[in-house]
Amino acid sequence: MLLRHGQSYGNVERRLDTRPPGAALTPLGRDQALAFAQGFGRPALLAHSVAVRASETAAIIGAALGVPAHEVVGIHEAQVGELEDRNDDEAVAAFNAIYERWHHGELDVPLPGGETGNDVLDRYVPVLTDLRMRYLDDDDFTGDIIVVSHGAAIRLASAVLAGVDANFALDNHLENAQSVVLAPVTDGRWSCVRWGTLNPPFYPKPDSHAVTEAVTSSSDPMG
Repeated sequence: MLLRHGQSYGNVERRLDTRPPGAALTPLGRDQALAFAQGFGRPALLAHSVAVRASETAAIIGAALGVPAHEVVGIHEAQVGELEDRNDDEAVAAFNAIYERWHHGELDVPLPGGETGNDVLDRYVPVLTDLRMRYLDDDDFTGDIIVVSHGAAIRLASAVLAGVDANFALDNHLENAQSVVLAPVTDGRWSCVRWGTLNPPFYPKPDSHAVTEAVTSSSDPMG
């Protein structure tokens, strides 16, 4: 399970807050993490990115469920470079325009002064592969793995690994403390069995305009 962190102060301010350590959780974000824990059984493993909002989310979940939280390098948010900490419409549009190109296969296009889609995948996917090889591929392993991470990175990695329709992934942002659930299948592949509140099959909205909708939305742009 790739779980987006609880609400952060950067989310409230609609900032492109990607550089670790980043903003902390709001009181609502802490409540969201606790509510998630109260609705979920004890996981076999709990991991989180190096960002404060992810580590705080994992700490709350871990304390509630009696599971230690482990920091993992490589699963932080897509780095937006020169757009960092901006919340103006121009910056949000610039990020989403390039993010949309990544989902449509142009993974070598960089954010200004930031990462390409391939940069994100090259650090993110090996973490999931390692967790799979060490735990999920072991017939004696039981339970779930929760990885507390970040919206844009989760959506990109999940869509690529599980072959989720690009327009669906662009249209369906993750709210704070929502998740994408991936299950291992044969030949090292993954299947997406839940995206937020939705179950497969995953169909895009008709006449979607992901960039325009992201700019006009009052919610944070990184989900």
